[in-house]
Formats: sequence, C-alpha cells, structure tokens
Amino acid sequence: MIRAGVPVPPGFVATTSAFRVAAEAAKIGPSLDALAKADPSDRARLAALAADIRAALSSAPVPDVIAEACVRAYEDDLGGATVAVRSSATAEDLPDASFAGQQDTYLGVLGKDALLDAVRRCWASLFTERAVVYRADRAIDPREVSLAVVVQRLVFARAAGVLFTANPVTGRRREAVIDAAPGLGEAVVSGATNPDHLEIRVDTGEIVARRLGDKRVVIEALPGGGTRHEQRADGSTGPCISDAEARALAKMGARVEAHFGAPQDIEWAIDPEGEILLVQSRPITTLFPIPVGPWSKEGDLRVLFSFNVAQGVFRPFSPMGVQLWRAFFGNVARVTSLWDGDPIEGAPFVAVSASRLFLDITDVIRNPLGHRLLVFVSARMEARTGAVLRALLEEPRLGLVRTPAWKIARGVARAASSMRAPRRVLRGLVSPDEVPAHIEADVEAAIALAQVPDGSPPSAYLDAVERMLPGFSAVFLHMPSVAVGFVALRVLRGLLGEDLDEAEVHTLLRSLPNNPTTEMDLELWSLSRRVGADPASRSALREETPAALAERHAERALPAVLQRELEAFLARWGARGVAEIDIGVPRWRDDPTHILGSLANYLALGDDVAPPDVAFERGAREAERMAEELASRARAKGMLRGAAVRFAADRVRRLMGVREAPKFGVVRIIAHARALLLEAGRLLVREGNLAAEDDVFLLDLRELRAVVAGDDLRALVAERRRMITQELGRKHVPRILLSDGTEPEVMAAAASDEHGLSGTPACAGRVTGKARVVLDPVGAKIEPGEILVAPSTDPGWTPLFLTAGGLVMEMGGSMSHGAVVAREYGIPAVVGVAGATARITTGQVITVDGGAGRVVTA
Repeated sequence: MIRAGVPVPPGFVATTSAFRVAAEAAKIGPSLDALAKADPSDRARLAALAADIRAALSSAPVPDVIAEACVRAYEDDLGGATVAVRSSATAEDLPDASFAGQQDTYLGVLGKDALLDAVRRCWASLFTERAVVYRADRAIDPREVSLAVVVQRLVFARAAGVLFTANPVTGRRREAVIDAAPGLGEAVVSGATNPDHLEIRVDTGEIVARRLGDKRVVIEALPGGGTRHEQRADGSTGPCISDAEARALAKMGARVEAHFGAPQDIEWAIDPEGEILLVQSRPITTLFPIPVGPWSKEGDLRVLFSFNVAQGVFRPFSPMGVQLWRAFFGNVARVTSLWDGDPIEGAPFVAVSASRLFLDITDVIRNPLGHRLLVFVSARMEARTGAVLRALLEEPRLGLVRTPAWKIARGVARAASSMRAPRRVLRGLVSPDEVPAHIEADVEAAIALAQVPDGSPPSAYLDAVERMLPGFSAVFLHMPSVAVGFVALRVLRGLLGEDLDEAEVHTLLRSLPNNPTTEMDLELWSLSRRVGADPASRSALREETPAALAERHAERALPAVLQRELEAFLARWGARGVAEIDIGVPRWRDDPTHILGSLANYLALGDDVAPPDVAFERGAREAERMAEELASRARAKGMLRGAAVRFAADRVRRLMGVREAPKFGVVRIIAHARALLLEAGRLLVREGNLAAEDDVFLLDLRELRAVVAGDDLRALVAERRRMITQELGRKHVPRILLSDGTEPEVMAAAASDEHGLSGTPACAGRVTGKARVVLDPVGAKIEPGEILVAPSTDPGWTPLFLTAGGLVMEMGGSMSHGAVVAREYGIPAVVGVAGATARITTGQVITVDGGAGRVVTA
C-alpha cells in the first residue's frame, strides 16, 4: 500500500526469516515433526502438541540479532511511540482457506520490553489450537508455515472499521461496504459492537444503503499504553463518519483494489485531525471470480448460468473437459444456425471461471418468450435456479427487449429445421420405443469415426478425438423426441386439471422404462446376488478393501466368478463414474473401486432386504394402474378426452425415462475420447514430452498439439494441477452470476422455518429415519432405511439409492436426475433444499414428506 501511495501509518516488519530463526532457537523442530505426522482427527493430540510449541516460543527469549533490530527500528523510526503489533501468517488468505483472525494482534504496545513480548506472543499465536486444527484439516504441513510481525504506529482513532471494496454478501463489484465505529477498529473486527453500516457505489459515490448501529462498545487506546473497553449504556444514534469520509474511503479502497488486482478487505482508521489511514489489506477470498468473456469490455450487465451447477458437478472441470464442452456448445450452436465460428474455440456465449463453465443467457432472459421458457424449464430441472431467474425480473438493468414475433418464429423454424426437430417429434409420437435405438446408433457412429490403427503417432489420437466432436453434440439433438414425453405430461395436467394431484403424477412416473441409469443400478444389484452366491467371491468382498480388490482386478487375479461378472458389468457400464461429464475424471473401467465397494455393501445387507428389482416391477404395475385410472377418470367426461389422456400417459411413461439416454451416450463418447487421449499420453511420456499420461487432461487440444510438435509445457501442466487441486477446496459455486459479480440467489433464498426445511416435491411418500449426509459417494455406505442427504447426484451416485429409505438433495427440481431415479424406486424425495448438507447431520432423525416438499428435523 505504501508503494501505491496510500496513507499508511509508519512502521516496520519482522519478516518470516526472523520467525524461522526464533523457531530454531526455541527448538520446536521435533514438535513440528510430530504435529505433521499426527492424525488430523485426533484433536486432543493436536491440541497438546500446539500447546507445547506455543509454550516453547513464548518462553524463549527473542534472539539477540532480531531483538536489537526491532528495538533500533522502534526507537529510531517510530520514536518509541505506542504501536500496534500485528501477525501476518504465510498460510493466510488462500483462495480455498482464509485464516484471517486466527493469529493475534496487540494494540497499545508501549516500550521496548512490551514490544519484544508482543512479537514473541505473535509468533506463538501461529500455533493456537484452532489454527493448528484448521491447517491439519486442509493438509497444510505445519513445518511449511511461518509468520511475519508488522509493527505500526498506533492511530489514536476518532473512528475506525472495515472496508470491503466489493460487497461480500451479494458479490457485487464496485460496491464498497463500510462498517464503522468510534475508537479503535478492534471493536468492529472482533464483533464486540454493532457498527454503522454503509454501502456505496464506487463509480457514482451514491450511498445505496445505510444502517446506523448503536455502537455501545468503544475500544480506545490509552496514552500510557494498553487499551480501554468502554460499555456505553445508551450507545450512539448518530453516524460516526460523514458521507464525505465514506466516499473518500470508497475511492481509496478502489485505488488499493486496482493496485493488488483483486477486491480487498481493508482495515482503516481516521485520526483526530480527520486524516484517513489504512492499516492493513487482504484479498476477499470468498468472492467467486467473474467469468471472462466478450461482456468484460462492453460493460453491460450479463447473466451467466453455471453449467456445472446445473449438472450437479460442483468440482472443477479439467482443462480438457472444458475444451470438450466448449466444442459441444460450439457444434450445437452451428447446427442450430445460432453461430458459425470454430467449435474448437467455443461459442462466444460460453465462458470459464474457477475451472467451471458458464453460459451467457442474457439475450434469452431479456426476451419475454425466452424468459418464460427458461423459468418453466429450470423450475422443473432445478427449482432454485427457477426462483433466481424469476427474481431477476426485478433487476432494472435487465429490462425485457421486445423482439418482433416474426423474427422469433424465423429463428425457431431455422433451428428446428437444422436439427430435424419435426421428424424427431413425430418419431416420439408415433414410435417412442425406437428413440433409444436411434440415440444408440448415433453414439456408435461417433465412436466408429475415432478408430486408430496400432502403431499410430500421438497426433493420430488427437485427430480421432476431433473427428468425434460433431457426434458428441449430435446425440443431444435427439432431445425433441424425448421432449414429447415432457409435453405429454403437460397435456395430461391440462386435460385432467383438478382431477390430478401431484402424488398421482409421482406414481405415474415410477419405474419408467428405457432409463439406462435405472438399468445399470438394477444390473449392479443382480450382480451382487450372483457373486454373493459364490463362496470365494463373497469371501473376497467381505474381507478385502475395495482398493485392494481393484488392484487384483487389474491383475485379473480376482476369484473367477467375481472377475468374470465384474468384467461383463464394466463392458457395458464401465464408461460411467462420479462427475462423469468431465473427461479428466477416471471411469469405472479405469478404477472399479467404487463399484466393488457398492457390491461389498450390498452383500453386507444380507438377504432380508427388499430386492430393488421386485420393488421396481411393483412400481411399474402401480404406474400402469394409475395410467388406466386417469384414463377412466377422463372418459367420464368424454371418450375423446379419455383416449387423449391414455395416449399422453403412455408417451409419458415410454419417453420420460429416455431423458437419461442422450447423457449416457455422451458419457460413452467421452469415455472413448478419454481412452484415446490416454494412449496419446502414454506415447508422449515415452517420448519424454510429458511426465505422466494423465497430464493430457490438464491441457486443451491445441496445447496438446503443441506438445506433440515438441513444445515443453510441463511447467504449465504443473501449474494447472496445482490450480485444480486448489479449486477442489472451493465450497461455493453460484448457480447464476451477474457480470458485475452479483449472485442473485442471495435475493431468492429458499424458505425455511423452525419446524423444518422446504424444497421441491420429487417423489410422494412420507418416511422417517436417520439421516446419512454424503458429500462424496465413493466409499459411502447407506444402511437400509437411512435417508440420503446429498448436495446433488449424478449416475455415479445411484448405487446408493438402492438401499436408501428417502432422499434429500440441495440441488434439483421435479425432473432432475435425482428426482427421476428416486421415483424409479419409489423413494420419498425432496430436492432443492437450500443448505441441507450443513443443516442436517448424520444420525439425526428426520421426516421426509415427498408430496409436500418438506423435511422435518427432530
């Protein structure tokens, strides 16, 4: 900040090198080694080791060379004045872990002895119990962290507080947020007082929000050293800083943000003469980075839709995964005549941030017809997204743009013709059972284009992947056929009106045919019964870990029945996996540990569990009876209406399950492309151009071609690997993001009250049981009757559904993946429950009312 020309109190820094010298003198090395080896879950052991290290650092004298330098700087540069002594740890303010406030600060320090004692206590605070536990949970080596001590002349502040250069709640950039209180800023930072709160538009200086706090607690510095906490019974009703001071702070914060290149969290103080001084600045680590795209220079507000969140994949995509999906959307845009650029570059409405994909939907949402369609679809696929989109109608910067009806009709007609939509709709109406076969044929055709002869160079494998890309997109062009089922459901609701309730719809949608995910789950259960009948296979599954069994599978050393049956299963379903839409993620055929764990879990349940295949068949019979009942109900109002209801119900049942088929086809193509790229990677490793075969997924196709040509991109690969590892720790990904950083979901939070949580009904029924919160399905186990509570699900999760008594999901709508599969098995389910995995704990008894969309907690 000094280099940026910002007013900062004078001072000096005892650097991290000084800390390392002091640590060595205190002989804490053995304790650090023990701390590094300690089990992160053994809190008592961590606390004891942390206490030992703190005691050693606190009791050891400051090494002479450091003490002399500190005293000299204190006396010569600061004149022996009262100072603030602040900690600054090297592990603070990481993008995936913010340590702010976990080390100590001492205010009102006066005299050289007090200074050296405060420096020593700052060093010791690096090993407070909470800091040690926090680092252990994040696998940060305690031997790699260190701490600097910042000594500044203390500002005897008239007012002080915190300035955020972007709104930390909504995410909106260029909107400064100030919390202010009389006296020292410690009252604000520590939460001891209720401060004044202001929100200011940096560009205009407009104060858009103001809330005056009572400011009952005031912390003041004493002239003779130390501080005084004063509790004021009446507090203060007036503002402690003027509007002009607030605007000056906002402008100063903008300068600091520009200097560091990122939004900042700044502590400030105003001295008795009215001078504003900034005492420290750190990046705001909780903000999601704004995707970069054409809108970045235009300056107009854009609406960015998270493809990752919509697909339930919160983890970051690999760079190659990003490349494939950019090409996918580029090809779809070309086929539908929306764009005519190079698909490898990706369409301009696709952007990337934090290794996640975002789609620019501004033009759609500002079109009245497009907005209604988007809200309708999203409300069924992901209900909370629908609520956010509806809330955006209130945003004045996103006013509707009227487009002439003839232009819309022309565009729709051109797109429909390009993707042969009329023919596909007709196929869904007339021959619904043929739809899966046509999807399968296109998948096989795409894979057939990508055959590579043995002995080919790496470039041949890249050529093969690029030949597959149009087919990768073409599979989804079958969606008009599948959409017939969704339209049929809408027609059914219209024909029956009040004669149809939601529970009956859920019954009709049970045990749908033609769903590859359901077929896979039932086949896995059947597989468990077959291998369970073989003593050697059963013994291996019960006595060995899934990881050990996976290694034996790779060596073809499993018991004969288990080896044969598992290979047959993987031959059909091995393209699947958790987060399977990212090509960088291993498939089950690459690593069947998850499948072997599921088999072991199924065998452990014994034979008294209701077989899912029997439940599935029972659900199908109940659904068919419901279809007949609805048709009979409609016939009472006319034969034609009855026939229409029966036809609509039939198309609902025969086509709604097919919605999973295009995705499974795409997953198969991705898996084949993955195998091709891994082979290219093996060849590049053999040639010395890459360090590991899976490094290919940390590059895109053009970068990989540069490697084939001889470029050394190993440093880039290492940086990408570090970035992906870091991004895996990100806890929040917005479903909708505005181009100014605002997250509209903040304005459209899901409802809840003291009695429970609300969401979207997904499968009717009511069940009470113990919750099992699962964040990662690999290695997870659901006991019969337990209620699965998950952030989201994809097909890699569904083996857990077979034993679950109910489902609660943070993501999703009535037609999302988890909801569809829950209905397949008749599991009461509520989806779109905000914060479910944080607000429900494993073992807690909860009641899921799938018809009402309620989760009642005990």
